[in-house]
Amino acid sequence: MQDNPLLILLLFGGALYLGHLWRQDFLAWKKREPVPKPLPGATSVSGLLIVIGIIGALILVAVETAGEYALGVSAEQSDIVAIYLLAMLAAGFLEELIFRGFLFYDKKGPQILWISIFAFSLLFALLHTQYYLQWEDDAAWYQFQIHIDAKSSWTLIILFLNSLWFYALRFGFGNTHRSLLPCFAAHIASNLTVFLVKLAQGHVVGWY
Repeated sequence: MQDNPLLILLLFGGALYLGHLWRQDFLAWKKREPVPKPLPGATSVSGLLIVIGIIGALILVAVETAGEYALGVSAEQSDIVAIYLLAMLAAGFLEELIFRGFLFYDKKGPQILWISIFAFSLLFALLHTQYYLQWEDDAAWYQFQIHIDAKSSWTLIILFLNSLWFYALRFGFGNTHRSLLPCFAAHIASNLTVFLVKLAQGHVVGWY
């Protein structure tokens, strides 16, 4: 995707549109106006929980960066272009709407809920296939190799922990109305910080 600015802009535009719809549902909830099928998590939450979510996300980025240096793999990061930041910000909203909004199961009590959270967090990490699947330049879409090394393993662990943190923000810590606001804020802050780390390390090359 990072080689296709048009696709990045389409993704960002789609995120803005869905964000607009979510905001409408959020405002309707605050006014206690009925909405037939509101988007998930379109409810309010304390500002303190949003701050806690952001702090936790930044700590995880710091742990990820420190771990890469400790493992000696910090130079193995992929290069990105500046416009890719839009895709990262869009992902911070869209992934939360999908995973923390729709993908969980809580019909049979808190134990089943947290089992589903662990399962979907594993899925969340594994769907970031760019970190462990490799394709040859002329290969078909199904011709790939699984490549697991220190860098990919550490990244997948961090992705899994990030997902657990985002789920915890929605289903714990006094989030009475299960708002997605702290999840959005934490994920976007995380992705923005990752971009800034890449920029500082010289892995942002060009604008598009």
